Amino acid sequence: MNKILIFMADGVEEVEALTVVDLLRRQKCDIDMVTINDSRLVTGSHNIMLSADKSITEADIASYDVLVIPGGLKGTANLKQEPVVLNTIRDFDAAGKLVCAICAGPTVLAAAGITEGKKISSYPGTEEDLNGGISAGEAEVSVDGNIITSRGLGTAIPFSLSIIEYLFGKDASEEMRKKIVYKG
Repeated sequence: MNKILIFMADGVEEVEALTVVDLLRRQKCDIDMVTINDSRLVTGSHNIMLSADKSITEADIASYDVLVIPGGLKGTANLKQEPVVLNTIRDFDAAGKLVCAICAGPTVLAAAGITEGKKISSYPGTEEDLNGGISAGEAEVSVDGNIITSRGLGTAIPFSLSIIEYLFGKDASEEMRKKIVYKG
């Protein structure tokens, strides 16, 4: 089974993070919400307090197989300032592990230097911050090799379903789509 890490920072977009966690847990994935501070608590971009599974000091980063970076402008700014986050992105990409980001999250991938020449979906207006990444325009989700990216809160479900499809196949993604009554 794939072990999944989702980094959380103050200012995280709550729906983007929790939709991924919810759907992957429904898929029986082992996904840990990991804060980048010493506390397990983060305040989301809409002042919703979230309790994570672990703090960055408690997590064994190397034990994870998949990485997810949620959006939120303040949250992504905070993630870009954490060397462990940037190094984890680089290490996962170099190892061919799945790296996923939504909304402004792809700019964190860009800050880590892994977007050059990659097709990237991101929040409108962040295209200039993709560090050589190729904007996928209005595509809800882009899959380019081991990188999955998506545009924002409104695309959180297709983003999550794309992760499920990548890990478990199209049938698993379609089954989840039916279970949650998603028609998109």
